[in-house]
Amino acid sequence: MDEIKRTPVGKKAKQLLKTLKAEKPDYDYLRELFRHLRRELKVEVTHHSKRLPTVPTEAEIQKYYEVVWKARKMNHVVMIKTLLYTGVRVSELIKIKVSELDFDRCQIRITEGKGKKDRIVPFPNDFKETLAMHVHGVQAKGGSHLFESSWKRPYTDRGIRKILALYTKAAGIEYSISPHTLRHFLFTWLKKQGIEDAMIQPYSGHESRQSLEIYSKLSIADAQIEYDNVIEKFPI
Repeated sequence: MDEIKRTPVGKKAKQLLKTLKAEKPDYDYLRELFRHLRRELKVEVTHHSKRLPTVPTEAEIQKYYEVVWKARKMNHVVMIKTLLYTGVRVSELIKIKVSELDFDRCQIRITEGKGKKDRIVPFPNDFKETLAMHVHGVQAKGGSHLFESSWKRPYTDRGIRKILALYTKAAGIEYSISPHTLRHFLFTWLKKQGIEDAMIQPYSGHESRQSLEIYSKLSIADAQIEYDNVIEKFPI
C-alpha cells in the first residue's frame, strides 16, 4: 500500500489562508467550516482517554508540609498554605494583590481568573493572623502583590513551580507536587467531607454545563458556610 503524502500543516495553513483571508472569518465560522470538512472527508473525531490526576494522600500532604515548615521560609509557608486552602491556580496566585484580601470575611478576590472571570475564594479563620502578618511584611517593603520576590516583582508561574519542586524532592515524594496537585487535593478532600459539587463550584472556578442552572442559584456565602464547617479538619 502506497504511503499517503501530506502537505506539512504549516504549508497547508498558508494555502488556506490565501483562500480565506479576504473573508475575515471569525472563530465560529472556522469551527463550522472544519466541521463540514470533517464530514465531507468522512473523518471520525477521535477521543483520547483522559488520565485521572494524581491526588496525594493526607499522609503525603502532611509529610510535604512538614518539610516546608522545617525550612522556616515563612513566605513559602504562606504561599503553599494559600494554594492548599484556596485551590487557586498558579496563574491566579501570582496576580493576587494585597488589596484583594478581605480579612473580615476571610476571602480573597480572584480577578480575571481562567476564562477572564472574577470569583471569591475563602481561607480559614485560623489562617487569618498568619496571612495578615505576611501582608504587613509585603506592604512594609512597598509591595503590592501577595507574593513578591526580593526584587519587589510578582513571582512567575515557573518560579512557584520550582519552589514546590524543591520541597517535593526534600520530602522524598516520587511524583511532582505542583500547584495543580495541591488544587486537586483540596477539592478531593472537600468531596470526601461530604461537600457537594454545587457548593465547591462557586469558588473553584470550574464550569459544568450540566449544572449551570443550580450553580447560578448558589452564592459564595452558602459555599463558605460549608467550607468553614469542615476546614478545621484539614490535615495541616
